[in-house]
Amino acid sequence: MPPKRKQQYRHIPAFILLALAEGPIHGGAIHTVLTERMPLFKPDTAVIYRTLQQLEQDGEVVSEWDTSKSGPARKQYQLTGAGWKKLEYWREDIEMRIANLQYFLTTYQAIVKG
Repeated sequence: MPPKRKQQYRHIPAFILLALAEGPIHGGAIHTVLTERMPLFKPDTAVIYRTLQQLEQDGEVVSEWDTSKSGPARKQYQLTGAGWKKLEYWREDIEMRIANLQYFLTTYQAIVKG
C-alpha cells in the first residue's frame, strides 16, 4: 500500500531546513538538491514552496529577493536562529524514529529466522 501523500511529506520541513543549513538558496535549487541527493524522494515543487512559506511564517527562515543575476529575480531563503533550533528538533525526532524502526527490523528478523 503506497504511503498517504501527507505522510510522504512529513519530513519535508526537515529536509528543506537541512538544505538551507548549507547556505542561502532559492526554492527551485532546494528542489534540485533534494532530488539529486535523495533519488527515491520525489518532492513536489508546490509542496516545497508551501513549506517554505510556512517556515517563513513560523520565523524559521527569512527571504529576500536576489536580483544580482540576469533574468528574473529569485527569492533566496536563509535559516534564522529559530530555524537552527527546529533543525535540531528534527535531528532528535529522526534519531528516535530510526531507533524505533531498527527495533522493528531486528525483531522482525528474529521472528522470521525463528
